[in-house]
Amino acid sequence: MLAKTFGCVRFIYNRMLSDKIKCYEETKQKLNNTPAQYKKEFGWLKEVDSLALANAQMNLQTAYNNFFRNPKMGFPKFKSKKSNHRSYTTNYINGNIIIENGCIRLPKVGLVKVKQHRQIPANYKLKSVTVSQTPSGKYYASILFEYEKQVQEKEPQTFLGLDFSMHELYKDSDGKEPAYPGYYRQAEKRLKHEQRKLSKMQKGSNNRRKQRIKVAKLHEKVANQRKDFLHKQSRQIAKANDCVCIEDLDMKAMSQSLRFGKSVSDNGWGMFTSFPQYKLEEQDKLLVKVDRFFASSQICSSCGYKNPDTKDLSVRVWDCPECGAHHDRDENAAINIRNEGMRLVTA
Repeated sequence: MLAKTFGCVRFIYNRMLSDKIKCYEETKQKLNNTPAQYKKEFGWLKEVDSLALANAQMNLQTAYNNFFRNPKMGFPKFKSKKSNHRSYTTNYINGNIIIENGCIRLPKVGLVKVKQHRQIPANYKLKSVTVSQTPSGKYYASILFEYEKQVQEKEPQTFLGLDFSMHELYKDSDGKEPAYPGYYRQAEKRLKHEQRKLSKMQKGSNNRRKQRIKVAKLHEKVANQRKDFLHKQSRQIAKANDCVCIEDLDMKAMSQSLRFGKSVSDNGWGMFTSFPQYKLEEQDKLLVKVDRFFASSQICSSCGYKNPDTKDLSVRVWDCPECGAHHDRDENAAINIRNEGMRLVTA
């Protein structure tokens, strides 16, 4: 039933997108179509959860409208049947979803055993469930709850600045660095070996399917190791500081323009910046993002002199011509980011 639902959600998304494109090409008008219009022609769509199809329609409509508002966001793409990451979302209506006794009851699916990660407080209201399947074949149910919380605004007392570092993940304004292990680089040799074996196998064969899952599990392990490390680091930072200041970097552009693709992607800086944000908000603390064009590496944190010679990334240490202060590039940048964040908060 889960596989059937994944397939129906993909089909209805692609069919509705195709009809929207055809209508616009012929009439220059937007087509507002719904899954109900296709159930007579494709009777098997009635066999799966109707709310899953409705959510696919909403996702498509949002992506479609966003393109017309801002073409830079890109036109919606068709969902590939060959993609090994599948998901669908269903909503809670009239008690159709229940979590009890180590099981979850889903519409059209019934009771499914689950490993529940945490207990749910009584005042939480269940809103929706997203069921997904990873490339390695594991199933996950991400459950969304709504709850009330009174935010207590307080003036931050302790500030910390973080500057992105390719090898250590970051360097903070206190001169500390977490020494990121580089999980992808550690697994790269084995991944290379297994992916070479996969590329030589006959497409559609059972051995290729087994090898694909083997490669997917290796990638999944690296991703899980990275997430575990980032969660632990962000929790330590959120506990110890009232306000964390970081640069709002464009990691995709950085990996492409500087040709540091694997190294930039390996430490997961973009993912890391999202983790302390909600951890800080839970404690009524702040995350401040400093503009990416702020010259944090060029400014002397002692006197404010801007040194244009430090634009070159090969310059790791430098002395200020004005005050003579000796700077480590990353630590100096982290201090400047912290100071800029403090200025933004007080402003």
